[in-house]
Amino acid sequence: MPEKTPRAALGAVTGLWMRLLLVRLQGPRALPLHVRSVVRVLTSHGFTAHAVGGAVRDLLLGRRPGDWDVATSAEPRYVLSVFLRAIATGLKHGTVKVICPGGHVIDVTTYRVDGVYSDRRRPDTVSFTESLSQDLGRRDFTVNALALGPTGTVIDPFGGLGDLARRVIRCVGDPDQRLSEDALRMMRAVRLAAEIDFTLDPGTARAITRNAPLLRHIAAERVRDELDRILLSGRPGRALELMRTLGLLHIVLPELLEGVGFDQNEHHAFTVWEHTLLSVAAVPPVHVLRLAALLHDVAKPRTLSVEGGRRHFFGHEKVGAEMARDILTRLRYDKATIARVTHLVRHHMALHWQPEMKDAAVRRLINRVGPENIPDLLELRRADRRASGTKEGPVGLGTAALLVRIERLLKRDRVFTLQDLAVDGHDVMRVARIPPGPEVGLILRRLLEEVLEDPKLNDKARLEERIRGMTRSGLPR
Repeated sequence: MPEKTPRAALGAVTGLWMRLLLVRLQGPRALPLHVRSVVRVLTSHGFTAHAVGGAVRDLLLGRRPGDWDVATSAEPRYVLSVFLRAIATGLKHGTVKVICPGGHVIDVTTYRVDGVYSDRRRPDTVSFTESLSQDLGRRDFTVNALALGPTGTVIDPFGGLGDLARRVIRCVGDPDQRLSEDALRMMRAVRLAAEIDFTLDPGTARAITRNAPLLRHIAAERVRDELDRILLSGRPGRALELMRTLGLLHIVLPELLEGVGFDQNEHHAFTVWEHTLLSVAAVPPVHVLRLAALLHDVAKPRTLSVEGGRRHFFGHEKVGAEMARDILTRLRYDKATIARVTHLVRHHMALHWQPEMKDAAVRRLINRVGPENIPDLLELRRADRRASGTKEGPVGLGTAALLVRIERLLKRDRVFTLQDLAVDGHDVMRVARIPPGPEVGLILRRLLEEVLEDPKLNDKARLEERIRGMTRSGLPR
């Protein structure tokens, strides 16, 4: 990331201190009403309570805070006793969910000191304390170790305000200890830097590199969720490059490293890895689109062939779909996401015009990719083109011509899938007098092929006559 100019840095510092002053002047009103209410109830019973964590950080950065958390000197049993609607969700670790009017839910956690993290996720034991400073000292990064009191005072025992001003992500205390407690914090540091446009403190970055192998001990589901947040951040390309330089990509997505420094051909100005980063950033922040952009060219290094001095990657979309399936399965994605992403990877080259294409070929293309997937494939095509570094415009003339044909046929013909046929499986069994089985599907697919060739054939009487003809001549194989 380019260095910020002195003027920009001064503006960021000035903005932070102005927001600090505003928070101080607002006092209790700096907190949302439901958070203020929880803090007021706890303090009215003689306890101390502060808003803590990421919401405080975002408030001071001028961003819209997400979920609010409250830390208090009250032990869970007291929290449960003073709120009418409270749920004991994490008593072992001192957390109670308080349900506020309007449906807001706030995690209220007792000030605590953590014990050993033997599972590299949660402390084996916790000890409650009355010290807010001790509680903030167990948190991951200094910018998250800030507390906002009921009078508008910001408590900052670990230099988080200075790091906000410098726009730096730095671990609280010893970075090796913080990261070994929960190795997922390494990915969280990368994600946070991408979300709020911060850099990593050099000491924290070095500690991540040293501790990267610990990420192997983290459940795939947790790694997957953090990866999703990275991909959906405002700077996914920057975050992925950070993961590479810090050694995290080798643990999470080693297949992508094959594209680092791997040249393509005359149609691309960038390596496969650079092209991938640009493609991910170029598609809208939609989950399946970002995943598909991340993996669309993953197989290029494995499908390289050279003919006449030119580099080719024949079939990389097919091999890539299989690699994508393996990667997403390893990361425990759900079946629907795996199916959708692999389909997009498999067909990301589909919207390519061939001059000899007739309407029947275009209808078969629509059938093959699915009408519902054409908008996503178009987004991938646009991103792929923008990330090439050699092409101008969102799509080429050939793709534009193909899209016109597709739109015209979608409006005119309306028969592209089995569901669009004028007959269904029940009709086939009735007319052909056959039981349920694979033959029913074979007949339907044969009928669809004929209708794709000539949509006028999609008439129930005509199709039933074709079924009879197929039955007399022998079922299709």
